[in-house]
Amino acid sequence: MIPMIRSLKFATLCTALLLSACGDDAPKQAKRIDTPQEAITRVGDVTIRANVMRTANLNEAVARGYGIQRSDNTLMLLVSVRQGPDGQDIALPATVQASVANLHGQRRDIVMRELRTGDPGAGPVQALIDYVGTVDVSPPDTLSFDLKIVREGAAPASMQFNREFTPE
Repeated sequence: MIPMIRSLKFATLCTALLLSACGDDAPKQAKRIDTPQEAITRVGDVTIRANVMRTANLNEAVARGYGIQRSDNTLMLLVSVRQGPDGQDIALPATVQASVANLHGQRRDIVMRELRTGDPGAGPVQALIDYVGTVDVSPPDTLSFDLKIVREGAAPASMQFNREFTPE
């Protein structure tokens, strides 16, 4: 009898929730959020992270620090290579090769450059190395990114991911 009462209470609760969701208000349109989406790959204790974002979404000081012009039609690819557990990881030097292709199969290379920040004398956690490059986009488009990461004395790692971009 008790399981039946629980089922009845659950059904009543579900019905109440469904009815409360119904109303005279028209459905609200979902707000598009253009936030970076991180792609992650791990090779042993090394973590490689890649983010792609519109440069228009960078704050002015960050864009200036990266040496990048802000634009709705320019994307920034940011890659980091870290070793160790999160929060205690250290930046590793690497060579990052990147290319991007659109849905029409048009492929182009992304020139990546090393960007060092922090104080290397203050310890490995505070001295960061990132790799940054830019590519133009004509939304709407879906771009396929292909990365090859080479670290000294280690086998090359690769990473592939897709991102969709819609008009602003």
